Amino acid sequence: MQTKENYFLSQPHQPFFLLGIINAFVMMLIFALNYKGIFTLHVSALTFHSYSLIFLVFTNFFTGFIFTTFPRFNQAQVIEKSYYVNIFYANTLASLLFIVGAFSSEMLILAAMLVSLLTQVFIVLKLKNIYDAGMAPDKSDSFWILNANYFGVFGNLLFMLSLFAPVVLPSAISVSFYMYLIFLAFSVGQRMIPFFSHSFAQKNENFVKIIFVLFLLKSIFAAADIKSVPIVIDLLLALYMFIEFKRWDLHPLQSPPILWVLHLALFWLPLSFFLSALSLVGEIFLDTSFYFLNIHLLGIGFLTTLLIGFGTRVTLGHSGQAPQADTLATKIFLSIQLVVLLRALFSINIAFGWGLNFLFDISFTAWLLLFLVWGGRYFKILVFGSKL
Repeated sequence: MQTKENYFLSQPHQPFFLLGIINAFVMMLIFALNYKGIFTLHVSALTFHSYSLIFLVFTNFFTGFIFTTFPRFNQAQVIEKSYYVNIFYANTLASLLFIVGAFSSEMLILAAMLVSLLTQVFIVLKLKNIYDAGMAPDKSDSFWILNANYFGVFGNLLFMLSLFAPVVLPSAISVSFYMYLIFLAFSVGQRMIPFFSHSFAQKNENFVKIIFVLFLLKSIFAAADIKSVPIVIDLLLALYMFIEFKRWDLHPLQSPPILWVLHLALFWLPLSFFLSALSLVGEIFLDTSFYFLNIHLLGIGFLTTLLIGFGTRVTLGHSGQAPQADTLATKIFLSIQLVVLLRALFSINIAFGWGLNFLFDISFTAWLLLFLVWGGRYFKILVFGSKL
């Protein structure tokens, strides 16, 4: 039996989830205070915000989840403890260097990115070894998960280059966000959610391939800041995803909260791309900016909802408890949607000049409370294996 002293590092998801929760709170707090002008950073606010969330928050959640499930996907041996623990320590070091560097030195920022990049390389190497050695008869989903991680390494490298050549920053953000974060979450979700939902719909072998191509086009045109073509791509993504998800016959209204939260996250994808198309049309014809509305709809509505849904399920299930959402967990799932709404209202406020800038204060506070409550709820389970 695991003792309380050694339980924390006994499974991959526990340390990475906890680090992701802490970073979600700390990085957003630093960004918000900088945005409010309370202090200045030694790196641009855009670089700090995008890099910290992509590689120091969401990447830790992904690592914990994929290191737990990827061996099962491929019918391979579990990842040895020494391997994932060393990556966890390196990710913690990268987080600390990034925070200290943000207040003191761009060289420390570079050092943090280098450590983060190296850990990603070792993550990908391990996933590639599992993919090659696994005995699963069908590795198509694992193939796309692995390729999304390749894009993550490439995006991390582009962020490092952007410190020397700021013109690279839009490409770094676009590749890291669409081809890494969103495509990776989509690749995992389209495999796991129908399985959890007991969907008997026949798998569309071309679905992920087509989405990959559309995501790739989306990332290229987004990096180039071309708005007209992405409108068409967004509408294609929205329509194709919605039709496919409907075909899965998921029945979200008849599902328990631990499951409908995943359905909700899934349908945020087509909705986000549809609203993205509308916002791009508005930017062209109204000559205004919707201030990253499309990215936040995907990043909070889809990605955060999905990760907290999966994270709650994995945390409970791998601690020997029934993967069920109680009243508090259900309120947490619903509160994510409030964060999406508040952040969307802030973008719309900027676009139409309403002057309601207090919406920023409310939205980032809601984000902080979300992760504070979620982390507080499952802290003892992640660290000590306690029961609810």
